[in-house]
Amino acid sequence: MRALVTGGAGFIGSNLVDRLLAEGHEVDVVDDLSTGSLGNLADARACGGTMRFHNLDVRSGDLVDLVRHRQPEVIFHLAAQADVRVSVDRPVFDAEVNVLGTIQVLEGARAAAATTKVVFAASGGTLYGEPEGANLPVDEHQPHRPLSPYGVSKKAAIDYLVAYRELHGLEFTALALANVYGPRQDPHGEAGVVAIFAGNLVSGRPCVVFGDGNQTRDYVYVDDVVDAFARAARRGGGLVLNIGTGQETSVSKLYEIVARASGSDLAPRRAPARNGEVQRSALDPRRAGLHLGWKPWTHLAEGVASVVNHVRRAAS
Repeated sequence: MRALVTGGAGFIGSNLVDRLLAEGHEVDVVDDLSTGSLGNLADARACGGTMRFHNLDVRSGDLVDLVRHRQPEVIFHLAAQADVRVSVDRPVFDAEVNVLGTIQVLEGARAAAATTKVVFAASGGTLYGEPEGANLPVDEHQPHRPLSPYGVSKKAAIDYLVAYRELHGLEFTALALANVYGPRQDPHGEAGVVAIFAGNLVSGRPCVVFGDGNQTRDYVYVDDVVDAFARAARRGGGLVLNIGTGQETSVSKLYEIVARASGSDLAPRRAPARNGEVQRSALDPRRAGLHLGWKPWTHLAEGVASVVNHVRRAAS
């Protein structure tokens, strides 16, 4: 298969590129390196597979020309503005990247005769808004009611995928991702609490827990997520599928797990809750099991330990 991965130098994208190359596929990587890093592609460059890197913003009209020229069979669209807080502060920028960028991807797919499918990284953590506790873990039948500009932009992108499927016969699968964590996630960024906690605790710095620490998230390991993307290349057409564990973990509990793996006894600092973030979140993955044959297999403590080890290696 010839594949194109937008956001392919990012945390999830680079892990997906590794998987695709290991399976013998030809891969084009599109990334503007605003948050991604060429260092994330070191393994991909060294593996001997066929990979081409294109330093390009998905908002650029040049993306359409690139897709038309490269003729990928499947586009994995992961490039995004992915920070809820940034979306609250800069909603226009968020919409430009996540909505207009997605339209450019779709226009490129429409222009390329070989492209038959787009696999989209949606946001399960924001798509369903603030569900009632009785509805957790939330399944795909729940209404889409995002409460942040980021969630709205991701929902709009799904709507465009549906429209292009109806108008142009372009197939899609949207993977509604829970909170993805794992090696290569930026410990110095604003998103990715596992990496942030691990980076601070390994370095002996205190961590900040916002709000009361009882807010919950569904933490799913990056290798499990990459497996879902790989499966979705040929399955799950026209569907939104939750990719999560179905388990809620509070931020306070997560901190305990990361601290234990880091060998740290530092207590977290407290700060006020942040605007735009939901209180509870967990995704029911059974539909993905039915249509992709997918399920999560990495336990949280095991995955956290791998992140801590990665941070330690990077710091040494």
